[in-house]
Amino acid sequence: MRFLEDDEADDPILSVVNLVDLFLVICAVLMVLIARNPLNPFQSKDVIVVENPGKEDMTITVRDGEKLERYTSTRKMGEGGGVKAGVTYRLPDGNLVYVPE
Repeated sequence: MRFLEDDEADDPILSVVNLVDLFLVICAVLMVLIARNPLNPFQSKDVIVVENPGKEDMTITVRDGEKLERYTSTRKMGEGGGVKAGVTYRLPDGNLVYVPE
């Protein structure tokens, strides 16, 4: 009976079974990572992702339903059209008060 036990230990198919198990674990981990991605197309909520906040190469990705928009920052500040709508004051306790004109 001892020769049967030694024969099972030298079986090359056992190493292949271990590789298949390892492959299944790796696939499961990758599927969990894809499901937890904030830009996952199967999630129903809207998402905003900010990459490199406060830096020159900052990127903002906005997902609104099935619409995906990407905004990149530029070095230009304060550009655009518009008119002054009011004044904001900071109170001593830290609250902000907006006074329309």
